[in-house]
Amino acid sequence: MLDVTNLHAHYGRAHILQGVTLALREGEVLALLGRNGAGKSTTMKSVMGLVRPTSGTVRFCGDQLAGREPFEIARRGIGYVPEERRIFTELTVMENLEVGRRPPRQGIQPWTPERVFTLFPSLGAMRGRAGGRMSGGEQQMLTIGRTLMGNPLLILLDEPSEGLAPVLLERMAEAILALKREGMTVLLSEQNLHFARLVSDRACVLEKGAIRWEGSMASLMTDEAVRAQYLTV
Repeated sequence: MLDVTNLHAHYGRAHILQGVTLALREGEVLALLGRNGAGKSTTMKSVMGLVRPTSGTVRFCGDQLAGREPFEIARRGIGYVPEERRIFTELTVMENLEVGRRPPRQGIQPWTPERVFTLFPSLGAMRGRAGGRMSGGEQQMLTIGRTLMGNPLLILLDEPSEGLAPVLLERMAEAILALKREGMTVLLSEQNLHFARLVSDRACVLEKGAIRWEGSMASLMTDEAVRAQYLTV
């Protein structure tokens, strides 16, 4: 579904991505793992068109994305949940969801507020609550729900576990697994290895803008040397 080949990206003179190559198959969850500054978020922003790659290719369902505007990429079926959440704090839960609504996409069941509330039941109990009066975990759920209202084929989740209490962490993992059971394809950026292990099929480990290891999540969990070299603080 997603093919990223030899991707390079810069912030000014800083060379952030240095030849990132990865492939994501339909219906799987792929985790991008690495320490702060490894290039995980920049990889996602480059896929989404928020950072313009200086070279390399990004293909989604066979279509070239590099050079396209973010709204064009979203319309093709990629949803992006940023680390900063960026909900509309003055709007209610229902209004935030309506902002994200897009026309139905052929071949998939359209997302509605009721489907979002099935995925995140706690949101259903606060439909009229303003986004600014919600906890960080509730805002994270709302951001994902708003993104799903766009009927994406692929969703990019940037650090969805950050700052969540343990009970909300479990709910988030359950939600991602539920999306996977429905056939959603997920690219996940994470520093929380335990959370990534719960939901991911495969992992790519980044350091200094390059992929240093790639394989199944099960293999990563048995490779103590790789974890110690690239993931421990």
